[in-house]
Amino acid sequence: MSEARKDTPEQEEFRAHARAWLEKNNPPRPDFHPVQNGVEVVTEEHRIYYTAWQKAAYDAGLVGCDYPVEYGGGGKTNCQFIANQEMLRAKTPILAGLIGLGMAAPTILNHGSEELKKRLLPKLLCGEELWCQGFSEPGAGSDLASVQTSAEPLGNNKWVINGHKVWTSTAHFADWMILLARTDKSDRYKGLSYFVVPIKAELEKSVTVRPLIKITGEGGFNEVFFDGLEIDDSYRLGEVGQGWQVAMTTLTHERGAGKMVTPTAGGQEIEPEKALSLKDFPLLKLAQKRIRNGKPALDDPIIRDKVMAMMIRETAIEQSRRLRQVPSLANPERLALQDKLIGTEYLQDSSGIALEVEGISSTLSHFDENAPDDGQWPLTYLNSFGGTIAAGSSEIQKNILGERILGLAKSK
Repeated sequence: MSEARKDTPEQEEFRAHARAWLEKNNPPRPDFHPVQNGVEVVTEEHRIYYTAWQKAAYDAGLVGCDYPVEYGGGGKTNCQFIANQEMLRAKTPILAGLIGLGMAAPTILNHGSEELKKRLLPKLLCGEELWCQGFSEPGAGSDLASVQTSAEPLGNNKWVINGHKVWTSTAHFADWMILLARTDKSDRYKGLSYFVVPIKAELEKSVTVRPLIKITGEGGFNEVFFDGLEIDDSYRLGEVGQGWQVAMTTLTHERGAGKMVTPTAGGQEIEPEKALSLKDFPLLKLAQKRIRNGKPALDDPIIRDKVMAMMIRETAIEQSRRLRQVPSLANPERLALQDKLIGTEYLQDSSGIALEVEGISSTLSHFDENAPDDGQWPLTYLNSFGGTIAAGSSEIQKNILGERILGLAKSK
């Protein structure tokens, strides 16, 4: 496998270990249809299968390998991206602990006390304890500083939490939540504090989790209600009033621009006979085989022009991602933020064109056996709106790129 940057001796040895282990231990496809990411882990069958895989990969040293040994990690240097490459290459199952691995872990590592890091990170990395994110509220989405869920001091180093969080992925399975709460109403930013909250132990007591069904008919999202939840002050990350700064660590890693590489696996969900490389261009394949008015849809000059425009964009994205393998060529933060922006908008635009190509058949959902391509195009289109909103909407991403990378004046 040709890599854009040369492996160090430690990385070379680690890559050989990862590849050899995966050849022997990559589990077979489950009886259910494999999911694409941790947000789609919605059934108990899903949870058991994917947490078992995460535990196996962790025990083999492929998850959390860059984290310090004293916090349950592998103590290696820049090896997680290699583990990710090899797991994706082997087309493994996804990792269940998406929120924990990508957001909670780096935030706890950077801002947690020694006690919290030693207590929480090992079980997080191995998948024994799952996490969710308590940021968004009915009145606070991309405008995160409008959070109103409150944390009030009780004395005796205790806080009481009241409020309502929404769009909380995997809360139905989560043991813990990373929570942004208001501790002072007089200041939008300095009035926020950040906590880790044990929600599973308080279910049906002071914590209520209600599922939200998406327009696709799937679950995964939830809303969470806090009614007098008491937690110890030791669960606070950072100082009181520093929640905004701590949250920026979380969001930076959620957008792929943080210092810690998120453990990532997957590819199993793609059936071998349906796997497509970049050169296959799935949208092109669809337009070639879909018959409209007795001809392939691609014969329509308007459809052909739209498909070609998407092919150009897809190739450009792929070439841009190659730059991330050579840090000296561009600002790594820019590349990560840019990739999130252009990648999610491309997915939305290309799947929208796919619905146009499919015509009336695009109204058939992935639950319908008559749906073309198993209904994956309408499913992708409907889910794509979450991608352009999560971790800050596209408009937020453009502001960040303009202000932090290009040095433009702030928009407010």
